[in-house]
Amino acid sequence: MATTNKKARAPKLSIRRGDTVIVIAGDDKGKTGEVLQIMHDTMRAVVDGVNIVKKHVKATQTEEGGIQEMPAPVHISNLAILDPKTQTATRVGRTNQDGKSVRYSKKSGNIIK
Repeated sequence: MATTNKKARAPKLSIRRGDTVIVIAGDDKGKTGEVLQIMHDTMRAVVDGVNIVKKHVKATQTEEGGIQEMPAPVHISNLAILDPKTQTATRVGRTNQDGKSVRYSKKSGNIIK
């Protein structure tokens, strides 16, 4: 059997860090928040104020211990970009503008920054 050294590439995601998203499935359906972190290898995103879990933290010399609440990752398929014009979930398209690929809202046609 021949082995290949090709790495599997992660697909290009329509959601980026800093985007405002809405949860479209799961326990937190309907909540909105800003994307804090994207994990390309597991196809998950950490969204501020969504999927809050309690974590028990051990005290160190510099930090106080106790039970802290923090956002846990959500699968990207359960998130949709929030259209800035209509404040609803929208799909994302790509188009060339001045030689650069930009994202736009398929619902309103506005460019997503």
